[in-house]
Amino acid sequence: MITNPYQQYQNNSIMTASPGELTLMLYNGAIKFCNLTLEAMEQKDVQKANQSNLRVQDIITELQATLDTKYEVGQEMDRLYTFIRQLLIEGNIQKNPQKVIDARELIREYRDTWQQVIKMAK
Repeated sequence: MITNPYQQYQNNSIMTASPGELTLMLYNGAIKFCNLTLEAMEQKDVQKANQSNLRVQDIITELQATLDTKYEVGQEMDRLYTFIRQLLIEGNIQKNPQKVIDARELIREYRDTWQQVIKMAK
């Protein structure tokens, strides 16, 4: 049983979201964890940077797993998600914030495009 009202609200939001809204939530979560990774890198908190970076990688992996690669657009997105994940891995290993920034910018572009798709579908 969830007793924290904020957690209950989050849980309800997820349970009632459409597939498109869930994808948008994943993009927003990935951006959030990129920001946390960058903050931790700036503070030289290696453990927190690593944990946050791994969360972004997990989100990208989840987005990638939902793709339908029967279509060209799905295949292209698969390659782009692989590229983003590679940027995140390199940024994490090398402690290179620019690679995380580059990944975050790509994620933002996809998020913004996805927001437009959702608006047009309504």
